[in-house]
Amino acid sequence: MGEATDKLKAAGNKAAGAIKEGIGKATDNERLEAEGKAQKAKGTVQDVSGSVKGAFGDKI
Repeated sequence: MGEATDKLKAAGNKAAGAIKEGIGKATDNERLEAEGKAQKAKGTVQDVSGSVKGAFGDKI
């Protein structure tokens, strides 16, 4: 995957995670809230991965 693909997936995971986390908080569903936090973290990792790939010209 290239830089743009990683960053796009990161944005999707961060958004979906934020929604899950918010719904979990609103409904007092700790499991859904935790899933949302984990998905946001996954998005952050993908974003960093995309940045690293961009810095190295997608050669990794």
